[in-house]
Amino acid sequence: MAVDSALSSPLGPPACEKDAKALQFIEEMTRNADAVQERVLAEILSRNAETEYLKRFKLGGATDRKTFKSKVPVITYEDVQPEIQRIANGDRSAILSSHPISEFLTSSGTSAGERKLMPTIKEELDRRQLLYSLLMPVMNLYVPDLDKGKGLYFLFVKSETRTPSGLLARPVLTSYYKSDHFKTRPYDPYNVYTSPNEAILCPDSFQSMYTQMLCGLIERNHVLRLGAVFASGLLRAIRFLQLNWPELAHDISAGSLNSRVTDPAIRDYMCQVMKPDPKLAEFVEQECSKENWEGIITRIWPNTKYLDVIVTGAMAQYIPTLNYYSGGLPLACTMYASSECYFGLNLNPMCKPSEVSYTIMPNMAYFEFLPHESSRVDSSAPPKLVDLADVEVGKEYELVITTYAGLNRYRVGDILRVTGFHNSAPQFHFVRRKNVLLSIDSDKTDESELQRAVENASKLLAEFKTSVVEYTSYADTKTIPGHYVIYWELLTKDDSANLPSHEVLNRCCLEMEESLNSVYRQCRVADHSIGPLEIRVVKSGTFEELMDYAISRGASINQYKVPRCVNFTPIMELLDSRVVSVHFSQRLPHWSPQRRR
Repeated sequence: MAVDSALSSPLGPPACEKDAKALQFIEEMTRNADAVQERVLAEILSRNAETEYLKRFKLGGATDRKTFKSKVPVITYEDVQPEIQRIANGDRSAILSSHPISEFLTSSGTSAGERKLMPTIKEELDRRQLLYSLLMPVMNLYVPDLDKGKGLYFLFVKSETRTPSGLLARPVLTSYYKSDHFKTRPYDPYNVYTSPNEAILCPDSFQSMYTQMLCGLIERNHVLRLGAVFASGLLRAIRFLQLNWPELAHDISAGSLNSRVTDPAIRDYMCQVMKPDPKLAEFVEQECSKENWEGIITRIWPNTKYLDVIVTGAMAQYIPTLNYYSGGLPLACTMYASSECYFGLNLNPMCKPSEVSYTIMPNMAYFEFLPHESSRVDSSAPPKLVDLADVEVGKEYELVITTYAGLNRYRVGDILRVTGFHNSAPQFHFVRRKNVLLSIDSDKTDESELQRAVENASKLLAEFKTSVVEYTSYADTKTIPGHYVIYWELLTKDDSANLPSHEVLNRCCLEMEESLNSVYRQCRVADHSIGPLEIRVVKSGTFEELMDYAISRGASINQYKVPRCVNFTPIMELLDSRVVSVHFSQRLPHWSPQRRR
């Protein structure tokens, strides 16, 4: 479709008129980032002026930045949790937001072992939809003819619960997929999925995955891009194909649907699209029965132009495996978002994963930035926060947000590095989540949590007069799904005592899992996105060798601390060469979608 040159964008020539308007919007927002931020803060403070939370700080109706920053404190989740709990329990007064809280979005960060509850209001769905609407216009600048085929995206809803007051509490993507914004979205030739809504909205993970994979195979020649939210999710889909291709090939050949798929809506839909295709079934069998799965994605979906997955932060560990299965297809990271707020998008989505930078869209919320070094000094000193337009290239900051839904100067916990600017809007590279030690999927385990899990598990060794003298860990992502590996060095005080058996050490694995947070346990039990925890017992003296190695590389003997998480290959090789026994969790830990009251 020809586009009027007057609508052209500095980002590049748009693919269609609709794209031109989206690119123009990006330019307007980023060109006047500071003015937009000033307006956004004034809107938030004006509309929420009569809320209990803001009235506490006696702003006197002021909506300017100077007053706001001088009177409203920077907070963490724990600071605002009492107010959130009151809303969850049924208090309908204007506590945080003048607009009614429509539901809670559950964050993958945890508080006391539970997912955090992030308040949201109905209009936030419009803001999230707005950001989604900008993704394909940007992608179309880099990849032509995406309107000539479809995307095979593995999208899932996760379990939801209700707070005591009846408000829904669920992950942000589940909220979006179940909304009319997604279910009744208008047809867009640049954004057509092979997965039917019926499969995406099916709560049973096997039935949903099976149907989405089956539809992707049936339409293999129309697929131009493959995606999932996280890299780990796409690899789980490949593993699912490895395990289930015989049944999928049978269904394609017979034109029937596996009896394990019982969801009525899925069966009704598939009944209309399935017909026997022995030739395709033979092709699937021929490719999937080969021992070598290198390049399997492009072998089965030959027209794939790129993979659309998040591979920044903890997901970077999956890049080599994705390259193996895809034959090195480009990896596109398109947007940056969380349960608290949607932040921005990648204006160069086909860049290398190591170069991904997200441009913050200044209309999404009011953004401030805490210089990262400030978060390490005495917390009694008031932090000096920087505005969006004033961050400096090369510096690292912790993100702080003020949202329309009532979070004020809230520390998100993401550490970002400024890489440059698009117009006057800064671009950030996601460095890491603050304090996160281990992560496989949406789980986040910090050092104190791991310490507590080790302590609880080691109690099982007491009767054998054995204790854990040192430990470290790493996230093993070479297995699908990935899993936690914990290295233990044990000390037995009485040589004549019975040593803990293999069975006891297996139980230690399960005890550690029971001690980890609810997000980890949900990934293990409901999502099957994390495999059984593994303990590798190393021989006595191994951690002394580890210290000697660190000192030989320049570490100070006085300041040396055992790293609680390792990923440096020589260290892991040293540890693995000293392993004397290996143990796994033999059962699933306890998990329930119901929140603890």
